[in-house]
Amino acid sequence: MQDVLDGRMYRALTFVLTFLLYTSFHLSRKPISIVKSELHKNCSSVAELATAVSGSGGSGLQPPTLQPVHADVDCSWKPFDKTNYKQLLGAMDYSFLCAYAIGMYLSGIIGERLPIRLYLTVGMLSSGLFTCLFGLGYVYNIHSLGFYVFVQVANGLVQTTGWPSVVTCISNWFGKGRRGLIMGLWNSHTSVGNILGSLIAGYWVSSNWGLSFIVPGLIIAAMGVVCFLFLIEHPNDLKSLYAATPPDTSPKTKNWSGVNGHTDVCLQYKDNKAQSYDTELLLPRDSVCVPVQPVVVVRRESEPSPISFMGALRIPGVVEFSLCLLFAKLVSYTFLFWLPLYITKAAHLDAKKAGDLSTLFDVGGIVGGILAGVISDKLGKRASTCAVMLLLAAPTLYGFSMISELGLGPTVGMLLVCGGLVNGPYSLITTAVSADLGTHKSLKGNARALSTVTAIIDGTGSVGAALGPLLAGLLSAGGWDQVFYMLMAADFLALLLLLRLVMKELTSNKPRPISAVELKEH
Repeated sequence: MQDVLDGRMYRALTFVLTFLLYTSFHLSRKPISIVKSELHKNCSSVAELATAVSGSGGSGLQPPTLQPVHADVDCSWKPFDKTNYKQLLGAMDYSFLCAYAIGMYLSGIIGERLPIRLYLTVGMLSSGLFTCLFGLGYVYNIHSLGFYVFVQVANGLVQTTGWPSVVTCISNWFGKGRRGLIMGLWNSHTSVGNILGSLIAGYWVSSNWGLSFIVPGLIIAAMGVVCFLFLIEHPNDLKSLYAATPPDTSPKTKNWSGVNGHTDVCLQYKDNKAQSYDTELLLPRDSVCVPVQPVVVVRRESEPSPISFMGALRIPGVVEFSLCLLFAKLVSYTFLFWLPLYITKAAHLDAKKAGDLSTLFDVGGIVGGILAGVISDKLGKRASTCAVMLLLAAPTLYGFSMISELGLGPTVGMLLVCGGLVNGPYSLITTAVSADLGTHKSLKGNARALSTVTAIIDGTGSVGAALGPLLAGLLSAGGWDQVFYMLMAADFLALLLLLRLVMKELTSNKPRPISAVELKEH
């Protein structure tokens, strides 16, 4: 009974800890989208304000003089003060996401061969460093585009340590039973991180946008230390706790008598001699006599070898879900990086209010991720669940582009709906689907493929995440309508890529609810 309680306690600890760890990853990615509107302000509005202030001089009332932190900087932050500022901001997004996409393919392969706890800790500390460096550009008045691009590339590479590591860890502790629900709840860390990142960055964006990066950087670095101290990668790691338990000093002997013509067998063990965890489970503790048959116990001396990149691609469903995620993540990350700026322009709000309003998209994403997990668990049809949400998302995006100009109330409602339909498939594919494929029956129990499969799926999705914000920066110059047309086209392409798997699920003769089967040990 105590072992069961301990197991549940460690499961809960792993769930909460990995949730907080990846929350800090997304928390540190969000500031750039909040700060964009501050890097390039509406200079004409600033000029009009200055004219109004100077014109009030004859009234005898002297308004308070505002002293900027950097007196040599105009209303916008160089080099983003030019007319091509959208392209420059898009290039920064592309630098981060392209490095993230490339690094993700390598990260899963590396992560299979290194201790997850150490690998994740180094990645989080490094990410904290580079996030703080971006903010220090404000403190030290740096106006070099190359500096900001370099920091974004470096941060994109080190952030790839996060996703394969946390998915592998959470999948080690939780089996397939209700995996969609569990993963849906757990994957809300993405939206929670975006919300917290928006609120933290928005607090300082108008007064000192450097702190919008420095504070999240310090948070993810601190969580890296927490990871090093408390993360337990696999239930098997608890064996060391049993091995370290002080044994009793009294010797005990168990005699087993053979039957059916076999010679008597006498098995002895002494508690004052260190026993392995497996041996303690095999030997009886009570004084009972049982008939014994000759048994040969074969113990596997070596762990299964990690799967190759091409071997992971041959797992049924990996290619289809990877390409689907490419377009689904394109839509999600375009919202992640450009939504606050769009709200600023469309609703004429300041940077802080736009950042706060954009968090509603992530609130809807939390509900959508959980709903997708519950439905897919109930039906046992992951691809069909994703397809229905993608089909509904495209017209909803068009509706959002029309309604967002009608006022704050309709915008709030559409943000919630869009967040749920856009992030639902994205959440399901990156968590439950990745875990299912990483423990597919074709692997014959070799669960060492989980990190590699997760990295391939998310890495391919990250290619879309890199293209989305870049295309948004280019297309927005011709009007925001073109951006929304691009997003709707991406949703339809994601849907088309799942059609084969959807047809396979629908033509299956028997329902396939997700059974409560634990993951194989690895």
